[in-house]
Amino acid sequence: MDLEKIMEGLSKELTVSLKAMSKAKDLDEKETHSRIVKNISESLGVFFDLAGEMMPFDLDDDDEDLDGDERVIPF
Repeated sequence: MDLEKIMEGLSKELTVSLKAMSKAKDLDEKETHSRIVKNISESLGVFFDLAGEMMPFDLDDDDEDLDGDERVIPF
């Protein structure tokens, strides 16, 4: 599961839903789109929270020595 692809997809869906909501003329249709926007926004928030919690554990920058050799990190 690629979190970046999921977040990118949700962002695109949010953009599409916002555009559809702005074009809606009927109040019920606007409400429907606003609920969709709210749900997508909350879903994105979950992924942003997860990414924020995982940042301290991101070892991509710390997994190499100064001379370029990879270190083995025992778990």
